Amino acid sequence: MPTPAIELGPVLPELILVGVAVVLLLAGVVARKISPTTLLLLCLVGIAAAAVAAVRLWDWDGGPTVLAESISTDRFGVVVRAIILGVAAMGAVLGHHYFERSGEGKAEFYPLLLFATAGMTLFAVSADLVMAFLALEILSLSLYVLTGFSTRLGSVEGAMKYFLLGSFSSAFFLFGIAMAYGASGSTRLPAIADALAGRTGSVALAVTAMGLLAVGFAFKVSAVPFHMWTPDVYQGAPTAVTGFMSAGTKVAAFAAFIRVFNISFQPITWDWQPIVWALAAVSIVAGSVLAIAQTDIKRLLAYSSISHAGFVLLGLTAAGEDGIGAALFYLVAYAATVIGAFGVVMVVSARGERHTSLSAYAGLARRSPVAAGLLTLFLLSLAGIPPTAGFVAKVAVFRAATEAGYWFLVLIGVLASVVAAYAYLRVVVLMFMREPEEDTRPDESWLPRVALAVPAALVLLFGVFPGLIVGVLERAAVLRW
Repeated sequence: MPTPAIELGPVLPELILVGVAVVLLLAGVVARKISPTTLLLLCLVGIAAAAVAAVRLWDWDGGPTVLAESISTDRFGVVVRAIILGVAAMGAVLGHHYFERSGEGKAEFYPLLLFATAGMTLFAVSADLVMAFLALEILSLSLYVLTGFSTRLGSVEGAMKYFLLGSFSSAFFLFGIAMAYGASGSTRLPAIADALAGRTGSVALAVTAMGLLAVGFAFKVSAVPFHMWTPDVYQGAPTAVTGFMSAGTKVAAFAAFIRVFNISFQPITWDWQPIVWALAAVSIVAGSVLAIAQTDIKRLLAYSSISHAGFVLLGLTAAGEDGIGAALFYLVAYAATVIGAFGVVMVVSARGERHTSLSAYAGLARRSPVAAGLLTLFLLSLAGIPPTAGFVAKVAVFRAATEAGYWFLVLIGVLASVVAAYAYLRVVVLMFMREPEEDTRPDESWLPRVALAVPAALVLLFGVFPGLIVGVLERAAVLRW
């Protein structure tokens, strides 16, 4: 029997990320006096090289999958990789500044970030459930360590909670893989779909697998009722890590969620759509309402991420290319917005995590007009107010869900958006219309401010000219299998 050809081109981005991570890890041990700036530059070079390798796959003329049909080569994966790598670059810059400022800088930060990024990108392009599980563990283990990277008690506590609850979610995911294999005799996504479409597999086992996998995915995207870890972990983790984790993990997990459910379980779409509908509804409502009661900006953004997970699920409910395209646009807008918001939080908190209460934002416009203006832009985008990318993203998922017949879910989303707007606008009012309550000065360093100009520009650009990216996303919304 001839040996099958091994195509490494479609996994070159991950190979580059892991290779650079290993080099940086060894450099931190061998050359102990290597400067953090050098490590940052090498990290960014690795991310840029991985991005180039990913973009070159846009016109891939080989098969839809490679490496024993475990890795997908479609344009959907190219776009998701580009988003994640952009988030990783921002996370590296913000993390460098955060740990150097707090005096907790360690060389291991950059390899861990690259390992987590490699896991995220691999998770997004996995065409086999076992490969998806391996990628999930790579990104999860790296994020557990990054969450507890600070010496603060809250950071260690958040890492422990994340690890314990994440282990339970991984077990559910693994049980789902076992049930999918029992239903179809394979863990490859196209093979599972073929077995269910041809009625040669067990529908009962497939539905069970779908439910267990949905639990694993719902945990990673912070969907209710699997969201309880999110506020504590977001609050405890270093702010730069929180920004990277909130954007990157959500993009990767939703990409895998979309791929698995729109390929493997496409023949039983009518069985999983009500589950996604329910997850979307409760996530939107619970996240929007609970955000109002928060007095800490990081916990407010944590509940905001829960509600936004519901909005992406709203697009996923409208199965098909329209729903996938809308969800992709929402992920682009959300990633740029949330990492920008956490970047401003890092700037305002000055050294460490001392000033994350909402009272610290009173009168911020007088102390730092640039930080107040940037945070206002990001909060308006989270609220879905024009002319930001968040507004266009919500219109996109609302339209996709309406065309699929889920108008009642759209009504819930619209009403919840009004409720959530109060939580965001309350912070804006504090910044511009209140006297300072705490004698604090935001970080005046130039590096984070220059870095934050990138997501701010994207939020405005895609809000005013969404056509610049819509065409690309429409071409990427076709899953090859």
